[in-house]
Amino acid sequence: MKKLDVIEHIDLSWNQITGNISSIIGAFESLSYLDLSRNSFHGDIPQSFGDLKGLDVLNLSYYNLFGIIPKSLEALPYLKYLNVSFNNLSGEIPYGGLFTNVTAKSFLGNIALCGNPIFGVPLCPSPSSKGSKLKQSLFKYFLPGIASIILCLALVYMLRRHRESKIQVPSLFNTFFVLEHRMISYKEICQVTNNFCESNLLGVGGYGSVYKGMLFDGTTVAIKVLNLPLLGAFKSFDAEYKVLRTIRHMNLVKVISTCSNPKFRAIVLQYILNGSLERWLYSYNYCLNLLQRVNILVDVALALDYLHHSLSKSVVYCDLKPTNILVDEDMVAHVGDFGIAKILVENKDDTHTKTLGTLGYIVPGT
Repeated sequence: MKKLDVIEHIDLSWNQITGNISSIIGAFESLSYLDLSRNSFHGDIPQSFGDLKGLDVLNLSYYNLFGIIPKSLEALPYLKYLNVSFNNLSGEIPYGGLFTNVTAKSFLGNIALCGNPIFGVPLCPSPSSKGSKLKQSLFKYFLPGIASIILCLALVYMLRRHRESKIQVPSLFNTFFVLEHRMISYKEICQVTNNFCESNLLGVGGYGSVYKGMLFDGTTVAIKVLNLPLLGAFKSFDAEYKVLRTIRHMNLVKVISTCSNPKFRAIVLQYILNGSLERWLYSYNYCLNLLQRVNILVDVALALDYLHHSLSKSVVYCDLKPTNILVDEDMVAHVGDFGIAKILVENKDDTHTKTLGTLGYIVPGT
């Protein structure tokens, strides 16, 4: 066909021709009629069709064509009939030249086309909606994959840490004297809490209340005051203090001191700025992104791993729940409230507490 000097009419319809449409056809400037319909061509429509300046009729229907409709077809001055129906074309239908006069019949069966609704196709998405779809795809596919990788790395880290190095903590007796334990008087606690004013109240638990205060040295603390009329408060105080005074981990709430007399008992704890995890999970004006959630999961897992495997006497927490997990200003999680924790020893009679817990969160089988 390349040897033909002048060709005006090509009709190869209703055959079984396969392969791509040759771009050579664009060299036939005298061509006025081109019908390649109902064959088995595939690929896209050659951009060179825009060089067929004398073309009146173009029929490319019932193919397996894909890709876009070339915008170069807008420049054909004599094109009166166009049919690209029943292909797999996509993208926006051009809107200049011939395309101002064609009807929806020219584009039937191409479900991925978009453009002017008079062609029977949906409007093309705006750039902002494309960005929104990209974000949706990102959250749907990419971020879960990243989260899975982070979780796997965290698990590998904890397993390696458990296998390769077990940090042995000194005995309870020795640790009591090694750790810094500053003295805080009842008078100072009363002053820093403004006589336990309700404006300083952070929360109320089963065995007492927690107040915010600033010590004389400028340290902001949380002061857990026990409700002594409750028999369980004595056991809670003894359990929590016995556990907290012997442990140090970045993901556990630190005990600073205690204050105890026959009528008053309190534990002075590290103050965690951003409050409990429950607030971040269930309050409408708080929000955690996926990465923050995964980091909090890892923080809690590291804390529990430390309690279970890195102490000379393992500690079972027994009351893991969102209200007992506190989040600091860097969104690092700290596990607190060891009132019903168990220190496991070989002699069951020496186990520090009986198994308790909050309904809905109690750990099974401890």
